[in-house]
Amino acid sequence: MTNEYSFSSGSRFVNTPAQRSSQQAIVVMFLTTTLMGVCIFRLVQLQIVQGQYHRQQAEQNRLRLAPIVSDRGNITDRSGQLLAANRLSRSVYVWPREQSQAHWQTTAEQLSGLLQISKGEILKKLEQAGYRSPMPVRIMRNLTATQFTVLNERSAQLPGIEIRAESSRYYPNKDLAAHLLGYIGEATADELKENPQYPMGMIVGQMGVERMAETQLQGTWGSRLIEVDARGKELQIVGTRPPQSGEPVQLTLDLALQKTAEAALGKRRGAVVVLNVKTGAVLALMSGPTFDPNLFTHKITQSQWQQLQNQDKPFLNRAFQGYPPASTFKLVTAVAGMQSGKLSPDSTLATSAYITVGGTQFHEHGSGYGVIGFRDAFANSSNTFFYQVGLLAGPEEIAKWSRRLGVGQVSILGMEKSNRGSVPTPPEKEKLYGEPWYAGDTVSMAIGQGLVQVTPLEMAVMYAAIANGGWRVQPHLLVSQTHTAATQRQATGLNPGTITIIRSGLIAVVQQGTASQLNDGSIPPTAGKTGTAEVLGQPDNAVYVGYGPVSDPQIVIAVVVENGGFGAVSAVPIAHEIYKTYFKSSSTKAP
Repeated sequence: MTNEYSFSSGSRFVNTPAQRSSQQAIVVMFLTTTLMGVCIFRLVQLQIVQGQYHRQQAEQNRLRLAPIVSDRGNITDRSGQLLAANRLSRSVYVWPREQSQAHWQTTAEQLSGLLQISKGEILKKLEQAGYRSPMPVRIMRNLTATQFTVLNERSAQLPGIEIRAESSRYYPNKDLAAHLLGYIGEATADELKENPQYPMGMIVGQMGVERMAETQLQGTWGSRLIEVDARGKELQIVGTRPPQSGEPVQLTLDLALQKTAEAALGKRRGAVVVLNVKTGAVLALMSGPTFDPNLFTHKITQSQWQQLQNQDKPFLNRAFQGYPPASTFKLVTAVAGMQSGKLSPDSTLATSAYITVGGTQFHEHGSGYGVIGFRDAFANSSNTFFYQVGLLAGPEEIAKWSRRLGVGQVSILGMEKSNRGSVPTPPEKEKLYGEPWYAGDTVSMAIGQGLVQVTPLEMAVMYAAIANGGWRVQPHLLVSQTHTAATQRQATGLNPGTITIIRSGLIAVVQQGTASQLNDGSIPPTAGKTGTAEVLGQPDNAVYVGYGPVSDPQIVIAVVVENGGFGAVSAVPIAHEIYKTYFKSSSTKAP
């Protein structure tokens, strides 16, 4: 037996077999305990600490939560005719978790060629959702029949791709009333951030009524819980939460009047506005050239986008664009002259071939009309008469009454911010342009030229105030807004005598003046005023604003034709067609 010594004392001790066996048992127990401890620790981590995560992972390998897009509410005209609706379409979705980030690079390249969308756009949507997201991401709407066939044929080689039936926005009248209806598109990153309840790919209104009535139209998306196999193939639907369709929205728009207005303006640049003179309900509103909102129900191409940005600016809503109103503004000058007390409804002034102000001659249409009053001044559209009225009243009074009648004050209720007109005072001119006010500015202002800018919508509101007895109406588009506090008309403060003499002048314009073609017997008697606005370096703009019938005014029409020349030649015929459509239909009743 071997003898051993301890290192500390040198004492000798004996290591027996029993002692060695005991030491080995301790080592084994220690190793076993350690191994079991590691296993228990890992089990606790997986089952308790990370249990919820792993349960979700396992469940998502078996179940998918697929969103169901809700139908947007229909948009109809005042009689219920469809302006915007929905129809069946197919969309392409990708499931981010079905492939690795590296594999999606290759798949996106393949999809790009099949669907004619950029690889970068597909990857951007995947990145926004996250490559580990359990929710599908829509990468394309309105799949064509050819794309549907090709994608179906390649589906086995493209895991994580799904074609789903949905509804798509549809505008049955194509470009009709496009600036009012607007268009739709997927919510931007900012819109998703502002509205956390929006799912990825949420469709929202981007302009016009689609945007203005978004909360009513959008509806609520639903979802399906689907059981799938290991390859992602659907086995059965486990549960469904149905979507809720958006609410329908009825407009005050009259489809027949809108069609007439658009056909009459044709391909020319300009705008037409038709209002109810008593309520302010918009019966027709068009801007030309226009665009087809159906373009935005799918991915718009670069060439289509460039066409929408051409020099004619089809996106521009010219009904909200400021124009020199020309002689149609003489209504405001007449109001300022009489309401200021400088003139009365019975006042007369001498007219001539021109007047001289500050050494500059300001001309009449001809040699003058002698001594006339307001009625004949409107009928003959005498410049020298209204030059004098403007100088007597002053620019401040003209600006004040233009605002009371609606210039710079009105827009369509609830619609996104739009341009407004402007009639600056002398201090405002100096502030804006750094120039003093000259007497010649007042002369130009008096006949709607110079710095004066009025939108076609404002022109209609101005003339409605004369037609309805002195009330400024609030333009609006929704039937639900008519006769509510929000659309309550405002008193302008016009004296009855002022209204009476201006009405007589506007009637004379149609009976014997520049709008006499409206007096051909095809429609009841109407009243109005033409205008021919000078445009630097281009043909004049043609303008007409009027109302009818004279016996019981119901509608007011404002027309601007860019570079159309004389108002009597280009603008009046458009108003004539609209009047004929309105009066020939006994079922057409202003709301």
